[in-house]
Amino acid sequence: MRIEDFDYELPKELIAQTPFEQRDGCRLMVLNRSKETVSHRHFYDVLDYLNAGDCLVLNDSRVIPARMYGIKEGTGAHIELLLIKRIDGDKWESMVKPGKRLHEGDTVILDENKLFKAHVLGYYDQNNGTRLIEFEYEGIFMERLEEIGSMPLPPYIERPAEDADKEMYQTVYCRTDGSVAAPTAGLHFTEALLAKAEEKGVRIAYVTLHVGIGTFRPVKCENIEEHKMHFEECTISDEAADIINRTIDEGGRIISVGTTSTRTLESMAEATEDGYRIKAGSKSTGIFIYPGYTFKIVNALITNFHLPKSTLLMLISALYNREKILEAYEEAVKEKYRFFSYGDAMLIE
Repeated sequence: MRIEDFDYELPKELIAQTPFEQRDGCRLMVLNRSKETVSHRHFYDVLDYLNAGDCLVLNDSRVIPARMYGIKEGTGAHIELLLIKRIDGDKWESMVKPGKRLHEGDTVILDENKLFKAHVLGYYDQNNGTRLIEFEYEGIFMERLEEIGSMPLPPYIERPAEDADKEMYQTVYCRTDGSVAAPTAGLHFTEALLAKAEEKGVRIAYVTLHVGIGTFRPVKCENIEEHKMHFEECTISDEAADIINRTIDEGGRIISVGTTSTRTLESMAEATEDGYRIKAGSKSTGIFIYPGYTFKIVNALITNFHLPKSTLLMLISALYNREKILEAYEEAVKEKYRFFSYGDAMLIE
């Protein structure tokens, strides 16, 4: 398949720049695959599409305030750091701007008291230009990061991160530090909405996939089968695996919340005599899901609207149908849905 097969026209004004005031008050487009229908609802109406015995699977990874600004020691040059992933102890893979100003042995001062510093140890990935950074600080690293870091909003949100983003660019159920981008489908859930789902008899299972910066990297291959996915760390606990497998055994649906939960579930699927089940554990996954893929665990998906030509658009096209998805996106544009991280939602059932 060609990359052009996943393109669509999107007016810039439909790219959401701020979160919806009420998390579950955003719009919800519902795609019913068996009836081939499209419905327009609000996200709080998602309960109408959940049944007792179904299982919602949510990614509980927490976004860290991974973007930092500092001054290069000795020259005073302004430097931006974006943490990608922890390598070992206080060493992190980081993106830096401007890269040409930072070299092995340089130090960036990140606070007024000069107690939080970033030492450049050299390149981490020469191809991507990322650096290996070792931090020097007093106290607890994550506490210092919370004080000086800002939320790593994606590049299509064309404004600086604000204090409000530290709450809104975070799911209400996040608990495990590690992501540099939000699992955005989960942003629409409130604690009250999740409680109502459980009251209805819907099971909830939490998995963890730490979202990396690769989620924003474009597909550069004309033939999408040649694209290589970035790797991300994912985990499914014994408890979550038990909930998911029990749901499958009892005939309930596995409704994945977001593409990250989907990639986690499909990565941790294991063939058994009775079909596929989830095997608890942790792994680094680079699974690439595109049309032609046969889903092993996921029956339905709650997701946001994705970028043209993105691997995320390819994933949802694998669950339904590329032509139907693009038709739905065309209708979403016509109906002026809000797109991307802070935008509206879609349910593919």
